[in-house]
This record gives sequence, structure tokens and C-alpha cells, in this order.
Amino acid sequence: QVQLGESGGGMVQAGGSLRLSCAASGRTLSGYSMGWFRQAPGKEREFVAGVSWSDGWRYYADSVKGRFTTSGDNAKNLVSLQMNSLKPEDTAVYYCAAKMGRFSRSDSAYDYWGQGTQVTVSS
Repeated sequence: QVQLGESGGGMVQAGGSLRLSCAASGRTLSGYSMGWFRQAPGKEREFVAGVSWSDGWRYYADSVKGRFTTSGDNAKNLVSLQMNSLKPEDTAVYYCAAKMGRFSRSDSAYDYWGQGTQVTVSS
């Protein structure tokens, strides 16, 4: 069993930056793939970014490519999402999620979820 907890959300102006962290407990993340997803009011949850723990490959949605960077710290069992050049359309609740094995962009493939953290970007 893996427990995930996000932190680092908040409110920023457009063009600003935030760094989200996802701490895992219960077991090591070795062998897991991690995903970041977000859900805005009235919209479906969507993939944002992810990292495959086994090979280190990182994946990004087109809407955040070049602005967001995800990274993992194996020693700390921690995954981060650095968000730069934030836009009002990035406003959402952000979730980290974990799944065993191969990476997936589909939220239904993930077994473990954090509680979410709110990110609000004002114009």
C-alpha cells in the first residue's frame, strides 16, 4: 500500500511559479510510475506530467510542455512538479498518483492517489 500526500499549492499571478511536492509513504516508489493530474471545476481530470521510476523517462501534456518539469528523488521517496510561467487556465486541483509498472497517461490506470492541492492562477 502506498500513501501519497501533495503540498505546495497556492495562489499566484499569471507568469509566476509554484512547486508541488508529492511525498510517498508505506513503501518505496521503486518500480512505480508517477503521474500528475489536474481537475478544474466542471472539467474532467486530465494528465499533466509523469515519470517512469524504472527508466527515468518523463512525460508531459502538450499544454504544459516547456513550462512544467517533474522530477523524482528516490532517496526521499518524493516527486516534484515545478510549474513556471503559470497561466489562469492552469487553475485546478492537482493530484499525484502512483501505479506499479509501466507509465500511463490514463488516470484510470493509477492505483494510489493523493488528496489533491489547489493551484489558483490569477490574471
